[in-house]
Amino acid sequence: MYPEYFSVRMRAAEGKAHELGGKHISGGERLGNRLQLEVIATELLAKASNHSRGSADFIQLVVEKVPGEELQFIPPLDVSAIEVATVQEGHDKAKDQLAAAGVSERAIEHAFLILNHERNLRGAAIVNCETGERLDERGQKGVRVSRMDWTDCGHVADSVRVREALALATKVAQSPYTVAELCWSDDPDYVTGYVSSQQLGYVRISPLKRMGCESGGRVFFVHNDVDIDSYIDFLERKPVFIQGGESE
Repeated sequence: MYPEYFSVRMRAAEGKAHELGGKHISGGERLGNRLQLEVIATELLAKASNHSRGSADFIQLVVEKVPGEELQFIPPLDVSAIEVATVQEGHDKAKDQLAAAGVSERAIEHAFLILNHERNLRGAAIVNCETGERLDERGQKGVRVSRMDWTDCGHVADSVRVREALALATKVAQSPYTVAELCWSDDPDYVTGYVSSQQLGYVRISPLKRMGCESGGRVFFVHNDVDIDSYIDFLERKPVFIQGGESE
């Protein structure tokens, strides 16, 4: 008998729903059992209602049971940090990390163009690590990584923001198709971003953008031989628990 778990997903927008042109405010992903649903829903609603990007007037919560037999348990990526004096230095460090992971200069430059665009992606862009071609064909919607959470996150990271990002990065890096990820937040008050991969771990870099800037998002770099449909299905639907524990 497999345990009963549910995926709880939140998205929030200002003005109108995302697909009708509303401004993206916030999103969240959790996994929990039936007894945890009320607490999780309350936490996600609070996140949607208190955000520096604006005041959400469209909030959607989706609760969906996940097949217990599909649950996967994986360890988190190792965490490290790089502090720099300027945004340009941060970009240079991120580019060095991505190149070390096997991403071409062309693909790196395209990724930075995507993340610097004034119209943010609601999900991630999937980019070929060699050619720089975007493969997901999702436009502004992008690909939203879903169905992941921690088994125990009490000692993994100092903030909810970092725990959420580390869980997502760990799931993305778990796929054999993933070469690396580049991310910085669209939150105007948060300037830290990261580069991650199985090889690099989760490398926090600050700053990766200027204070007050609302541009941001995620780019996943993938191998040439990626099965794009299988890859997106893993990101969106595979339920994954990250095994928490004491951080160093």
